Amino acid sequence: MPGDDRGADRSANRSTPRVRPSLVVGAMIGAALMAAVDEIVFHQLLGWHHFYDRSSSDVALFSDGVLHAAELVLLVAGFTLLAGLHRRHDVASGAAWAGVLLGAGVFQLWDGVVDHKVLRVHQVRYGVDLLPYDVVWNLAGAVLVAAGAALAWRQRRREAPARPEEPRPR
Repeated sequence: MPGDDRGADRSANRSTPRVRPSLVVGAMIGAALMAAVDEIVFHQLLGWHHFYDRSSSDVALFSDGVLHAAELVLLVAGFTLLAGLHRRHDVASGAAWAGVLLGAGVFQLWDGVVDHKVLRVHQVRYGVDLLPYDVVWNLAGAVLVAAGAALAWRQRRREAPARPEEPRPR
């Protein structure tokens, strides 16, 4: 209805970008990008493993396809949500980049700890001493998480409203 502002863009009244949605969208994109790197580099180019290696080659190949489809859906969804935030001038770029690093690192650690060690659906590589590969794999994920957390902390401090000065006692 003309003059009805219930559906109006509420971000027009906001002067600062939205940190949490930017962080979440960045994490979606980061997890999808790391899944793509894993799937393309380690599954296809190097052929070190598949998403699920505890069955036949056909099942392993099918599982890679499922991972690739999920990664693409997450990537498209993430960029679509990011475009929406951008259109409303709600992107906190530092938080979005922090989310990318956090999402990538969490994916890497989840894969290294849960997929490789707990569920044992695959290993980093076969026919070698796994310890160096596991250490590098998980350390890389931990570095990404630490960098993302540091960037998120810096963004949060930057976005925090300044505290009013307390009056000095006379």
